[in-house]
Amino acid sequence: MIDLHMHSTCSDGTLTPEELVAAALDIGLEAAALTDHDTVSGVERFLSSASGTPLHAVPGVELASMLFCKDIHIVGLFIDPGCTSLLSALEQMRLWREERNAEMVEKIRSKGYEITMDEVLAEAGGESVGRPHMASVLLKKGCFQDMQGVFNRLLGRGGSCYVARKYYPVDVCIRLIHEAGGLAVWAHPLHAAHGARTVLRKIGSRLVSYGLDGLECYYSMFVEQQQADALEFARARSLLVSGGSDFHGASHPRVKMGTGIDNNLAIPFEIYERLLAAKQNRDSHGSEKTS
Repeated sequence: MIDLHMHSTCSDGTLTPEELVAAALDIGLEAAALTDHDTVSGVERFLSSASGTPLHAVPGVELASMLFCKDIHIVGLFIDPGCTSLLSALEQMRLWREERNAEMVEKIRSKGYEITMDEVLAEAGGESVGRPHMASVLLKKGCFQDMQGVFNRLLGRGGSCYVARKYYPVDVCIRLIHEAGGLAVWAHPLHAAHGARTVLRKIGSRLVSYGLDGLECYYSMFVEQQQADALEFARARSLLVSGGSDFHGASHPRVKMGTGIDNNLAIPFEIYERLLAAKQNRDSHGSEKTS
């Protein structure tokens, strides 16, 4: 089995990059990707920890954007974590996050909750800081019973303390991943659309025109029909197929690495092999053009 969508403490996961590798080896994964939000700071640690083990470690990142008023997440696989254009864009994304976070913390304080930006930063412990870390602080202070309650009342879209994010356009996200030598994969394409095929076709067609390489067809929160719809669209548009659990660790306890929710995932190694072959083929053709 493989898992090409996982998060570490460098963004909003609860395991370090090294602990992710250890857990992947423990359950017998053959390939795994670290795809933290808006940061590649854990990638070298992830790759180094996997070096010399049976695990095929994939350097990745997850970039958020919007299209047709819908959240779009693009996962970059097989990226070069040292790519200067990508690093520059990630730095800008984090600056936008910092501005948003400060505004949200002030809104939370205005509602009478005791919380500071220093507490949020300490809770995050990494470069990519966001709403889950604010929610964790409030939970530890006993202000709410669970994470969902915090988001429903304060931090979710429509919540009293929500502030909209700033994004790079989705075509720029795809271009940045390509500049870093990676494959651009639309993550959980049907999760927020609740299985609407028309949404998949509308957004997917536009992303294909931007150079999208693949579709995450295997995902923890997909029902069987959503998986089938994603696979059908990928075949129709000659897109690569990818898959992953979106593992975060203790903050999302139902989602298990490699196996998803209630063992609904079992992504075969051949998916990784096809993605790797596409990456190598692109590299080869790129070398030919520049030689």
